[in-house]
Amino acid sequence: MIWREATRVDVPAVVALLADDVLGHGRESADLAPYLAAFDAMQDEGGNRLIVAEQDGRIVARYQLTLISGLSLTATRRAHVEGVRVAADLRGRGLGAALMADAEARARTAGGQLIQLVTNATRTDAHRFYARLGFTPSHIGFKKPL
Repeated sequence: MIWREATRVDVPAVVALLADDVLGHGRESADLAPYLAAFDAMQDEGGNRLIVAEQDGRIVARYQLTLISGLSLTATRRAHVEGVRVAADLRGRGLGAALMADAEARARTAGGQLIQLVTNATRTDAHRFYARLGFTPSHIGFKKPL
């Protein structure tokens, strides 16, 4: 398994992972143009990276890691993990734990002092998974379309 920063060529495989999901199936698009534009924008943002796991030439997992500098908690630098996905045929084999370990290592290397994520309220299996990794459901999140 190779963990690396994604390239623009990886975007179709990454989008396929996002769509191969109960929630993603209905909200992702076949049109790659917006995803490619978003990837390009992410590359221009210093602390925003898309990480993929590659196995035998296939992208099998992905997550986005964003480092956020702020003043709260005595100027704690936060690492935010977003869009965690593992290929459906490889779930339940420890790849998710390896993915989160990679995210934590990258966050520490970048000066992160706290790692956070949000997960859809309906993803009860994911909630148990993150709890097993030491995450606590300490906050309630809100979203509002703009």
